[in-house]
Parts: sequence; C-alpha cells; structure tokens
Amino acid sequence: MQKLIKANLYKSELIPVSGKLVERYNKCLEKLGFTPTKLKTFLVDGIGWSPEIAEEKQDLNYLNNGEANPHGIIITPLQKGKPVYLPFHSFDREMMKYIFKIYDEKIKDITRDSAICIDFDQKIDVFYEPLDVLKYNTIHINFHLMNNLYHQQNEQLQLIEKFKKNYNFIDEDIHAELLNSAKKYGDLRERDLNLPAIDFKVSSFYTRAFGGVYVLRDFIFPIVVFEDKKWHKEAIKDTSHEVLIYHIHQKELIAKLRDHVIIEYNLEKVVETKRYERIKKYELALHLKNPQHPIKDILSNPILFKSYLNKLDIDSRKKVMSVERYLEKLETSNEFKIADIVDPMLFYALHKPHSSLEAKHQDLIWKLLVNISPKDILYWYWYNKEDFYNNYKNWDESLKDWVVETISNNV
Repeated sequence: MQKLIKANLYKSELIPVSGKLVERYNKCLEKLGFTPTKLKTFLVDGIGWSPEIAEEKQDLNYLNNGEANPHGIIITPLQKGKPVYLPFHSFDREMMKYIFKIYDEKIKDITRDSAICIDFDQKIDVFYEPLDVLKYNTIHINFHLMNNLYHQQNEQLQLIEKFKKNYNFIDEDIHAELLNSAKKYGDLRERDLNLPAIDFKVSSFYTRAFGGVYVLRDFIFPIVVFEDKKWHKEAIKDTSHEVLIYHIHQKELIAKLRDHVIIEYNLEKVVETKRYERIKKYELALHLKNPQHPIKDILSNPILFKSYLNKLDIDSRKKVMSVERYLEKLETSNEFKIADIVDPMLFYALHKPHSSLEAKHQDLIWKLLVNISPKDILYWYWYNKEDFYNNYKNWDESLKDWVVETISNNV
C-alpha cells in the first residue's frame, strides 16, 4: 500500500488519536457496550471508525451491536466533513454532515473535555429476515455524552442552588461537593450540553447488512438487490412484500434497471470518453501474460498498447476491443446485436446512472454499477474503496503505478 499512501490515496484524511483522546474514546466504547482498545494511538474517520481498532478486534463492524444497531463516536470537531471510510450505510456520511450542520458549535464545546457517543436508531432492535431492511425509513439519531456530562451538569446546578439556600454557604460538606464536581468535570454552569435527538429521513440506500443490500424505492417499483447469494435465496421466499428481488449478478438486473429509467448507456458517446479509455486499458492489463515492458508503459504508450493488443490471442483481443468492433459493424448493418459481440461485463461497466436522477441517487447507482462490473479503476476507488484496496494488493507493481497515476490525475 506504500504507493497509495505516498500519493495520499490510502486513508489520507484519517485523524490521529492519542493521549487523553484515547481515554475518551474508550469510555465511549464502554458506554456503547464494547470493550476498550489497548492501542495507545490510532486513526479515526468522520464517524469515529478506526482501521487499527478494527484490525485489533478482528471485526470491521466493531461499532455495531448487531447489524441493526450501528453507532458512531465524535471525539474532536476535526471529524467534521471527513470521509466515512467503511460506511455501514450509503447515507452514513450524509448523516454525519447533518449532525455537524445542526450541532457544530455544541460539538466544538463538548469535545473540549468530553466525547459524544452516537446511537443510530432505525427502530429495529434486531434483523430476523433479509427484507427487514425495508423497514428503514427514518433514522432517530440519539446522543450520549461521555461520563453522562449532561447529568453531571444538572447535579452541579442543583448543588449550586442548594448552596444558595439559607445558611448553606457556610456548610463545608457542600463546599467539598462543589469543589469535587468542579475538579472532576469543570465549571459546567454556562455550558450548553443538551443534544436533543434528531431525525434523518432515508430513501433509497445501500447497507452492508445481510452481506450487502441495495434498496431502490424511489423509482417506478421498489427493487432490492442482494450481493450475497445465500440471503438472495432466502429473500425470494418472502411473498409478503411487493418488491422486485435480484442478485447483483443476475443478467436480468441490468435490463430491469434500464426499463425503470435508473440506468442508461450510449456506446457511441462513451467510447470518446476518458472513462472508456480507462476501462479498455484495465481490460487489456488483465489479459497480459509475461509482458516484456512495464504494464504502466504499455497502457500509457499508444504504440506499445497496439503492439501488445496484437500479441493477444484472438478471443482476448476481440474481448478488449468488443465495443469498438460492435460500433464498426453497426455502420454496415443494424442487424448486429450487442450481446453477440460486446463482452457482457464490459457492456455493464459502460452504463451510467440515468441523467434524470438526483445527485444522491446517482451516487448510489454508481456504487451499484461499480460492484456489478468493477472495470473503471477511478470509479472503483471512489465508490468501493475497501474492495479496491483488497484487489490492489494482488496487482502487478507496474499496474499499481499506472493505477496510482491515473487516480491521482483523475483521468
């Protein structure tokens, strides 16, 4: 991962945590029902998730009490606007933006000497069946302060009122109580520590529950797409919900998404784009065997690209160039069908969210398309970083160089 790290492409926006912040983070973990970390330093993202703690606990979802009960931790205002690197839901980053939009100043004040534990409550205590994800509607976001600071403030204010009554100002026991409270929690009299729960409305979304599920319900008819075959098979047994259910690699899915005006394609236009060039170059790289030149040079140099394209076996060559072959044949006759010439995975990769979709829905559909056919390394990096990182580890060193350069230059 060193090349990605050097190019600031590997979790570069994580926030370092050490010293007192570690203690506060651990108190939040305990308050949420988790065991504290033994690490003295680690990094956190916008929602408070840490890759180091996940590795220590051998649990990517260590901030979840089951798949139906995710949590977050805010220990510094620096988390504002930071990425959520392993979101459990596609809307997690938007939820964090919403929280900071409403409580930005309070968060700055509270995190001076405390931390905020977040409970994302969708009114589902536990999942029993895969289509329970359809119950997602409004997320009720609850906040809890480390050390119950809000309650300590109330106790401190009650002590002050008690101190003011009659001749209590000369009572040494009350003096001691006030001093102990001030030493332990500071002067809480003028601080606004009240964080009422807020609601976040959910429409279409992705969740990593049940092995990964897309819930598309803002379109012609609700569609649920499963990434896990086991849960897909379980879901299709359910006859109580009026939804269309697909596995992510079902051939019928792409056609259905087009029919429902969720995705579209235009091969004549897309072949003129940088996106198509990235996809074609990556496809060629997958077919190279024992190249005599660095893969980065082959993909960057048009002469070398053509040379190695011609060295491929005929089937591989047809696959890499299948889109352009189809368009050439189409100029002579409209009898040719895409399915007969264009490689299916290449064809899927060249789809895009329909232009009529809202921005928030476009991001969700890009994520779905990338997971159906991960061919565009830039969009792969943008929309499924964890899967991108896992695949990157196994690539040729020279291919890694090309990938890093391509993503860094956004071309």
